[in-house]
Amino acid sequence: MATKAGDDPDSLMALCTVFCLKNLRRTMCYTGDQNKLCLRPDVFLPSEICDKLLSEFPRYMELVHTDSDFELQDGFFQLFCDPCSTRLTQLHLREDFVRDKDLEAIAKQDLIELHLTSCTSLSARSLRTLSCFRHSLVSLSLFGCTNVFFHRARVPLACGEDEDEDEEDQLPRHTLASDFTFQGFGRLRLLNVGGLAAEVDVETLLKPLPALTSLDLSAVHLPRPAFLAQWRDRLGSLVLYNVDLSEELIRTGLHYSEGLFLVPRHLDISRESQRSSKFKMTRKILTAVVQGLGNLVSLDISGHIMLDNCTVPHFEEAMGRPSMEPCKSSIYPFQELKRPLQFLGLYNTTLCNVTHIPAYKVTGSKNEDQVLNAIEAYREYRPELAHRAINQLFDIARIQHCNQLLRALQLVIGALKCHKYDKSIQVTGSAALFYLTNTEYRNDQSVRLRREVIEVVLNGMEQYQEVTVQRNCCLTLCNFNIPEELEFQYHRVNMLLLKILEPARQDESIQRIAVHLCNALVCQVDNDHKEAVGKMGFVKTMLNLIQKKLQDRMCDQVMEFSWSALWNITDETPDNCQMFLNCSGMDLFLECLQEFPDKQELHRNMLGLLGNVAEVKALRPQLLTSQFITVFSNLLDSKADGIEVSYNACGVLSHIMYDGPEVWALGEPDRVQVMDKMWDAIQSWDVSSRRNINYRSFEPILRLLPQSISPVSQHWATWALYNLVSVYPNKYCPLLVKEGGIGLLEKVLELESSQRETKDMARYMDVHTDAHICTDMYTCTHACMYARAHACTVVLKIIAVCLKT
Repeated sequence: MATKAGDDPDSLMALCTVFCLKNLRRTMCYTGDQNKLCLRPDVFLPSEICDKLLSEFPRYMELVHTDSDFELQDGFFQLFCDPCSTRLTQLHLREDFVRDKDLEAIAKQDLIELHLTSCTSLSARSLRTLSCFRHSLVSLSLFGCTNVFFHRARVPLACGEDEDEDEEDQLPRHTLASDFTFQGFGRLRLLNVGGLAAEVDVETLLKPLPALTSLDLSAVHLPRPAFLAQWRDRLGSLVLYNVDLSEELIRTGLHYSEGLFLVPRHLDISRESQRSSKFKMTRKILTAVVQGLGNLVSLDISGHIMLDNCTVPHFEEAMGRPSMEPCKSSIYPFQELKRPLQFLGLYNTTLCNVTHIPAYKVTGSKNEDQVLNAIEAYREYRPELAHRAINQLFDIARIQHCNQLLRALQLVIGALKCHKYDKSIQVTGSAALFYLTNTEYRNDQSVRLRREVIEVVLNGMEQYQEVTVQRNCCLTLCNFNIPEELEFQYHRVNMLLLKILEPARQDESIQRIAVHLCNALVCQVDNDHKEAVGKMGFVKTMLNLIQKKLQDRMCDQVMEFSWSALWNITDETPDNCQMFLNCSGMDLFLECLQEFPDKQELHRNMLGLLGNVAEVKALRPQLLTSQFITVFSNLLDSKADGIEVSYNACGVLSHIMYDGPEVWALGEPDRVQVMDKMWDAIQSWDVSSRRNINYRSFEPILRLLPQSISPVSQHWATWALYNLVSVYPNKYCPLLVKEGGIGLLEKVLELESSQRETKDMARYMDVHTDAHICTDMYTCTHACMYARAHACTVVLKIIAVCLKT
């Protein structure tokens, strides 16, 4: 069988890591004093395991938000405080997952790599902790940690936070930490301080680091670019994204004119936007850069405007097949390269549209490959560019066809996870997912990949109440088989949808989609699921929607879907039926009948719901009022939606009649007259009618068969079964046999009170069902015998060939 996209299984390490995070107390921890989580004394965790556990900390926090049975254990980082029992060498975290006290907890570890991205909760308090790693740290990233070089103001403590703030934390907010220095960080080779605040003197900060080989100064103000010269003999990678370039910086900072800057293999002088730059890239400057940097393997000049023509004439470019050979480059400066570049960033430039580009991987907007390369290159540190590229992927998936489906999905999922607080990424990413998961691509996607999509979509719904994100996420969920594919997140998705439907006035399209999803989620699931959703407030939410629509005098899809959802969630769930009655559901039923007398679909859904309520013996007395019985009796004559409204009304009355004449304490209408109307209605139905209904169990119908209290109820139940097994024998004959219906039909034949028409239908079903089951068994047996005979023939042929040889 062909492997589907994203079907590779998780590694054993990954599975064990997630299991341990979910079961800390059962695997490596115990509860100490004051309910504190402690590492067991007999446990030692090597760096391979510690690094993995902490790299999965975002997953741990995700479990806190997404798993209703998972409780947050405070002090997670404290588990790794002792190097004698835990060895930690690298830590990669982003956004709000890490706080000052978390870093302090691991201060005794010999960290080699510390990558913190957009961790805005960190303050200057963490700089002291950072100094603890100065003897071991090789790679450090503080990209987007905008507050880490500032002392924070004294603020009220969050729940569970220790009262160990130092006096420096009581200084006014945004007080610069002037006492920190990188002095002593002798092993540090890779440094990323992208987004460093302008108040920080970058030259003074970096001066004690002469051994750097990789430096990222994205969006950093460089008042004196010449200070970069101190690394001219060592720096292999320099990133100056969104730095205000000038010819002086290119000339003195890169030193290409002196031939001194020959070491760099990766140079990034790209920009977010052409409009935000005063610097213009010329053919002369680009040529000089290429000639001066002889070891260059990666170059990014995205976002730059070329002042003069850098490309060969069109007629020359059109000659021959696309080539990566530098001598054939369509871009003149790159003809000076000694070999093709491994990476070339041309995003948001006209150069990406040429034919011959001497690079193995190119970012741009010309085709799908360039767009995916752009998302891959920029998704972690440049959400503004990733957003544009994802928007272009959206157009490819919507208008054209995405040929690299697995890669596209993984990149979009990764971008959404990286930037859960970035509205633009969430909007474009969720829109792209809608088209990448639709019917056209569904068959190529594995269960695991589709689950990843569902999780990231739910994350977006959780984080953003903004209309566009909510709509995109809900639409994307509609691309999945519901409820089957959403069952692994059943509780969470229902909670999110109900939250969407809470506001008094919601966007009409979102409301419609959310109600549709709610309806689909409670259809064809077991009763435990329905009861759980009922306790979340499902019934009350649907009734609130119905009430709002009544106030607006509007019967639309939201109104019909809401009643349909109530019909589904009350099926064989007495608690939910009780909630419906307690929340004045019958009053809304009567109001809807009066306000919308011609809405057939609405009437069918409402009567189907009341059929579920009537199946609960303890609730039937609440339906036994003159007003309700009169309404049900009148609906017996309805021709709406074929026989469905009349059939459901008769079903409600059949269960009420089954309780006997002694409970009928009504003066009007008369019980006998109502039963006569029921007989007449049943006689008027076409027994071959195709039904707009789906039974998972016959139990409520079967209980009406072996009784003589109400022959009309017995007749309705027999007619219902007769119709279903006649019209849909493959589906309902096995169900009738499985639930013991044949034996109960035989009892109907034995009862003297049973009417002749009732017995005729019961007799037919007894014979028809047996015949259908026997036919199925014969077909199955015949198929097995044929398969065995065919297999024997094949084996004999193989033996004959072997004997000949």
